[in-house]
Amino acid sequence: MMKTIKGIAASDGIAIAPAFRLVEPNLSFEQRTIDDPSQEIDRINAALEASKKELEIIKQKAEKNLGTEEAQVFEAHITILSDPEMIKQITTEIQDKLVNAEQALADVTDSYIQLFQAMDDNEYMKQRASDVADVTKRVMSHLLGVELPDPALIDHEVVIIAHDLTPSDTAQFDTNLVKGIVADLGGRTSHSAIMSRTLEIPAVVGSETATNDIKEDIMVIVDGLTGDVIVDPNDDQISEYRQKQTKYLEEKAEWQKLKTKQTTSADGKHPILAANIGTPKDMDGVLENGAEGIGLYRTEFLYMDSNELPSEDDQFKAYKEVVEKMGDKPVVIRTMDIGGDKKLPYLPLPEEMNPFLGYRAIRISLDKDDIFRTQLRALLRASSFGNLWIMFPMIATLNEFRSAKKIYEEEREKLINSGVKVGDIKLGIMIEIPAAAVLADKFAKEVDFMSIGTNDLIQYSMAADRGNECVSYLYQPYNPSILRLIKRVIDYCHLEGKIACMCGEMAGDQIAVPLLLGMGLDEFSMSATSILRTRSLIKDLDSKKMAELVNKVVNEAETNEQVRQMVIDAVPEIKD
Repeated sequence: MMKTIKGIAASDGIAIAPAFRLVEPNLSFEQRTIDDPSQEIDRINAALEASKKELEIIKQKAEKNLGTEEAQVFEAHITILSDPEMIKQITTEIQDKLVNAEQALADVTDSYIQLFQAMDDNEYMKQRASDVADVTKRVMSHLLGVELPDPALIDHEVVIIAHDLTPSDTAQFDTNLVKGIVADLGGRTSHSAIMSRTLEIPAVVGSETATNDIKEDIMVIVDGLTGDVIVDPNDDQISEYRQKQTKYLEEKAEWQKLKTKQTTSADGKHPILAANIGTPKDMDGVLENGAEGIGLYRTEFLYMDSNELPSEDDQFKAYKEVVEKMGDKPVVIRTMDIGGDKKLPYLPLPEEMNPFLGYRAIRISLDKDDIFRTQLRALLRASSFGNLWIMFPMIATLNEFRSAKKIYEEEREKLINSGVKVGDIKLGIMIEIPAAAVLADKFAKEVDFMSIGTNDLIQYSMAADRGNECVSYLYQPYNPSILRLIKRVIDYCHLEGKIACMCGEMAGDQIAVPLLLGMGLDEFSMSATSILRTRSLIKDLDSKKMAELVNKVVNEAETNEQVRQMVIDAVPEIKD
């Protein structure tokens, strides 16, 4: 029976395909005393073989989609399932204790997991605990006759239905087959939403009930433009959305014509449209979408994708690759932003009641300045290969910026004195703490640029965790209080002749863009896939008229909803 679910439009586009439920099944079981051990041993052997065959398929697909190195984890899983010692322990448990195969499997693998987890000082062995847990789940699913959903096994076009998605889930998707995403949790700034935009997969998040309401294989329409999800649509609805899909693809083709064009407003203003990236692997999408710079290079992924602190040379190579590919275009590289939800197993951080408000980002860098200095040296060395800017995250006070700048200048002087060529680097800060936004007049005298990180600025200003669905209604990018803070930062940057940037997801938000243009924002940085659509919108906007709209909005509007409607009424180019 047809049903419409309303969620948050997280990634543009229309998808029409059967549902694939990426939902953890119930793998609970009861311990049973058995009469025939040989029958249980046959069951466990069959489950092991089925699991290995499955992993071989997954490994082959991973090699194709992700590369040989990333696929090695599945080879490790196959090795675990072939371990004669573990298999012998399971069969012995069945024979000696006369328990069912499920209980024997759980007992033996739990002992391995506990053993590996106890090796606190050995990260490799702790990772093996995670591998054993993963393969146990797979074998258990075969014993129980329960299907374990695995995106790597998808062999036809689908819409993924999930409670939530991790970046690693999304990274495994074959974009030729995964046509859409619907999740119970998440918002426009959640990791899964940002990743789906990078992969250009239409997505609706924050649906709350999708996993309850959508059954396996049922037809689903995902409208990533409006946030609507239509479950079990009729033929007329499918036909209507096929037409809408075609129209959207035609619009995308028109946007593609702007790939090599300079961003220009109707009255001749030239703001920079830049891309946010996590690794050098993202550069293909950046270049394909005609980015005029990199507005945010999240360097923490270099740390998170490693089993130890990345060396100066490893970092240098990663930064140099991106800077070289961008030529003379600006590349803003943010120093390590670890903490909050981004933790490193090899860099233990204290347990905190409020980690997002705690020991993170620049606070760690200034405290552990040996790590900070290594990163700064790598950045300084890479700077001679292009147009590199350095940005410090989570700055709250002038003294933090001054301390970071002092360390930067010390490392710069050391390198120059040793004969290393160093480029002309701009030094800036990320404005994500309200205190820094309020003090923008003072910061603007000392920095070369400021980049407004709206994802955090909004949640800190509204005292509302953007990942908490209970307070998601408070994530209000158009709230007049937020707009006033943003305008304050931009105004003071310009008063001091400095560059005002934005690297939060708001920079590519079609409602926010006219206001940001009217405020005079110099650089908009967003997911690469949002660039051409935003360039298309800006070319039809007159910045002077948008400045008038801004003055009206910040002086007269009282609510987020009121601002949204005022922009839609004033800017017919926006398709709400």
